[in-house]
Amino acid sequence: MRYALLFSGQGMQHPGMLPWLADSALLQSMCKRLGVADWRLALQDPAWASHNTHAQVLLTGVALAAWQQLAAGLPPPAAVAGYSVGELAAFSVAGMFGATTALDLATERAAAMDRSAAGVAGGMLAVTGLAAPALAQLLAQLPAHHGLALAIRNGVDSVVLGGPLAALDAAEASATRQGAHCTRLRVNIASHTPAMAAAAEAFAHTLAGVPVERPRCALFSNAADRIFSAQQARSALAAQLANTVRWDECMDNLHARQPQCVLEVGPGQALARMWTQRHPGTPARACDDFRSAEAVVAWVHAQAG
Repeated sequence: MRYALLFSGQGMQHPGMLPWLADSALLQSMCKRLGVADWRLALQDPAWASHNTHAQVLLTGVALAAWQQLAAGLPPPAAVAGYSVGELAAFSVAGMFGATTALDLATERAAAMDRSAAGVAGGMLAVTGLAAPALAQLLAQLPAHHGLALAIRNGVDSVVLGGPLAALDAAEASATRQGAHCTRLRVNIASHTPAMAAAAEAFAHTLAGVPVERPRCALFSNAADRIFSAQQARSALAAQLANTVRWDECMDNLHARQPQCVLEVGPGQALARMWTQRHPGTPARACDDFRSAEAVVAWVHAQAG
């Protein structure tokens, strides 16, 4: 059985996500860190849900708790990758560090990013339907001091831009005039851009003191292709904070491992949809599609068993 796991990033978290997820010691530990009694109830407050620290810790904890529940019915994955903060869960599932360490790192990661963004109103803008030459021209039209940067590369005509709000406003107006579809993401910092250089440096310092093992399966990074060693992992996890997330390449690297199916672990279906658009010959589903853990496991077995 060969299947791949994708771990979701920020932006799609909602109170009803993963309705089959049972309470566990890991989820209780996560709630204690977040200072809430019920994470689903807390997510009903949009302001709380979009807070950087809350979202990063919650998504890491929920993803790992979901995998703990699914792993009882599945063999280890053949390949793993995570989208943005989803890398912490992916690296943990690949055996590089435990769930508690992943939660510690999520806390430190978010704090470092918030410090870098202090005093600067920033955000992220998803842009689809804009061809590569037009995107390059758009980025060139806005002077470098505006701070606009390519934050995430999802596909040929699907990207996420990051930068100060004024730069995003100008980019959105220009892209819309050219027929692109634009969506503001529910984040208030310019992740994966040079604005996070200080955060990347601080997170690298944190990671230097964290014990990290070699991965037990094929593990692909947003910033450094396949990860083979602890030092590569530390460098990649820090680098992706201030550099473009190459999700298109992550998907291609996973596809080259020839999985029989792909499962997205986390809220929403964004990664599963992107996979299907890029590699329609390999079935992909999201855990959020199912009403029970047993149904998730059954689907993977049906596709890859």
